[in-house]
Amino acid sequence: MYAKGLKRALDFVLSLAALTVLSPILLILMIAGAIAMGGNPFFTQRRPGKIDPKTGEERIFRLIKFRTMDNRRDDDGNLLPDEVRLNRYGRFLRSTSLDELPELINILIGDMSIIGPRPLLVKYLPLYSQEQRRRHEVRPGLTGLAQANGRNALTWEERFALDVQYVDNITFIGDVTIIFDTVKAVFRREGISSETSATMEEFTGTVQDEQQETANV
Repeated sequence: MYAKGLKRALDFVLSLAALTVLSPILLILMIAGAIAMGGNPFFTQRRPGKIDPKTGEERIFRLIKFRTMDNRRDDDGNLLPDEVRLNRYGRFLRSTSLDELPELINILIGDMSIIGPRPLLVKYLPLYSQEQRRRHEVRPGLTGLAQANGRNALTWEERFALDVQYVDNITFIGDVTIIFDTVKAVFRREGISSETSATMEEFTGTVQDEQQETANV
């Protein structure tokens, strides 16, 4: 009952309340972001959402966040690496997860949920194994089981395993626990970066899955 109806109702009510209460902070961050980033403080990007049962394909929506990287480029016009464009203000937003606040709009209109697997890039869709793609059986979340248990310090395989574990075990108590664990992780500033990247390395597919598929041919 919770996963099929009450969860969405709570998402709507809580996101609307949060947008109302946090509106002064959102306004301050909009102004600060426009100054720090030299322009538009928002970052939008197409992301895959929940699988549409009618089409069997993920619904694509436009994610809204505060920008954490500027647009500095090299002499050839190419964007500089993430760790260079992730300026001091952007690092502050990421370490406190304040860059995620605009996603409350995505939650309000039904693209996302408060709790669920984080929405990743559209280009990753062909790279998932059948099991990993199950993370899209529910709405993506502002935070999720993986974010409460390591964030970007986890490997992709660990993150996806936790995402699927969440899909199979959605409960009200579980969601409340994830919220509290996420708050603790944010205050401790845990898992902001991976071991080799300022953010997270690109997902290129699971090697063991590719090897297994080759062996079965």
